[in-house]
Amino acid sequence: MKKFTFILLVVIQSAFANDAIWSKTGHRVVGDVAQDYLSRKARKAIDALLDGQNLAAVSNFADEIKADRKYSEYSAWHYVNFPADKEYRDVEPSEYGDLVIGINKCIEILTSQESSKEDKAFYLKFLVHLIGDLHQPMHIGRLEDKGGNDIQLQWFGRGSNLHRVWDSNMIDDYGMSFTELSNSLPKLTKQQVKQIQQGDTYDWIEETQEITNEVYDSVAVGEKLGYQYSYRWWGTVENQLLKGGIRLAAVLNDIFK
Repeated sequence: MKKFTFILLVVIQSAFANDAIWSKTGHRVVGDVAQDYLSRKARKAIDALLDGQNLAAVSNFADEIKADRKYSEYSAWHYVNFPADKEYRDVEPSEYGDLVIGINKCIEILTSQESSKEDKAFYLKFLVHLIGDLHQPMHIGRLEDKGGNDIQLQWFGRGSNLHRVWDSNMIDDYGMSFTELSNSLPKLTKQQVKQIQQGDTYDWIEETQEITNEVYDSVAVGEKLGYQYSYRWWGTVENQLLKGGIRLAAVLNDIFK
């Protein structure tokens, strides 16, 4: 198929810098869920790399370092923008990097015998965060509106935008701690977990993109959102957090097998 070039502009980096991706609570939920699905071998390796910290504790590391300019090269790793009617594999990756490139780089470092413990710990923390980002629909958004950042909305009478509604508004206003939210997620059978873990990064990107397209169609610029919108989409939020954690565990189990 013909390649479609897309360019991730540097200005997008600043647009995302103001948002707590999936909110701190959301990312901790992904890490907490993943912790429960780790193999014994993976759990032991991760415990050694993180000096006893769990995945929830390091899940926001990739956001926390954004303020330090020496890490600016990683800014574009948090998202990928491409046309709604294309697949990731049909476009040419940005020279600035993107979510898929970031995940692949993390896996490369973690599976290399030449990588230092320090590097492995750094990229492990990043990987925990990026798998969470992959499951936030507006991180598989459109270039022209900066992943929904330019779609201005009202959230319970407060100024917001489509990206922020999904990043933090819905989760933070739900009012649960990350452990409360994690414990309230649907309980799955082994067969359901196995089904969720099938596929790879590219398959998961396409799956999330389908949700992204529905999210774009769910609002109009300037619309006033509140309880009705949250009620409609909260099940999707829960499912994406749950899938993010289960798939993160699958990736880590494969790395540390």
